[in-house]
Amino acid sequence: MPRLSEVIATLEDLWPAERAESWDAVGTVVGEPDQEVSRVLFAVDPVQETVDEAVKLDADLLVTHHPLYLRGTTTVAASTFKGRVVHTLIKNDIALHVAHTNADTADPGVSDALAGALDLRVVRPLVPDPSDPEGRRGLGRVCELDHPLTVREFAARAAERLPGTAQGIRVAGDPGATVRTVAVSGGSGDSLFDHVRAAGVDAFLTADLRHHPASEFMAAGAHSPLALLDAAHWATEWPWCELAAAQLDEISDRNGWGLRVHVSKTVTDPWTAHAASPSTTAGAPN
Repeated sequence: MPRLSEVIATLEDLWPAERAESWDAVGTVVGEPDQEVSRVLFAVDPVQETVDEAVKLDADLLVTHHPLYLRGTTTVAASTFKGRVVHTLIKNDIALHVAHTNADTADPGVSDALAGALDLRVVRPLVPDPSDPEGRRGLGRVCELDHPLTVREFAARAAERLPGTAQGIRVAGDPGATVRTVAVSGGSGDSLFDHVRAAGVDAFLTADLRHHPASEFMAAGAHSPLALLDAAHWATEWPWCELAAAQLDEISDRNGWGLRVHVSKTVTDPWTAHAASPSTTAGAPN
């Protein structure tokens, strides 16, 4: 069995920490470098539910997309939500490693996995990484459909192919408009609106779209309509777990490590229910 330090070195090769944004907190959070690793669990969120799943699975390493302490802390007391996570990990000899924005821009990365889940053909990064001479790394992806769909049909595909959440898929734009090209970005994407408009695509699928940026974006494109599809943050990033697990599994086979690699099916999206309006054309209450 490999030691944790060997597995972490492999993860760092896939998603180098230096490619993370300056504000990000990636890398190994807890873990003894010399401990042996036989079972690995991938998940989006380092929350108690996924940590408990790792304990039940008898995993030695939990790899998550989201950081545990993004803004730092002054305590890891078990009486706090995140402190309890740390205590559970250490008590059960489970290491935690984070690949966040360094996985977003990787080749392949989070948005490649999202495109794959939607059966889209990746053409290029939406925001290329200037340090990549091959032009394959970067944030988001510009994609093509194998055959045109309406916005309504593409939204239905997204709702079917992405993990189910209470939110589902919200749409802004003409449901009957034709979609041939799509920009996708896993996680929060309304900071990319200028790049999306410049890409000349027919639709943009991402998560966490806020009222004012989305409203202004749609108004600015009145003469060149472009649909917005807003999925749950967790759902747009979960496909990366399957991609990342497959990458590590292949490396394990090549190195003869015999790792057992798993993907968490635990839904950690915070929203648990959705009450639809009686009609999408309903206005404000009388």
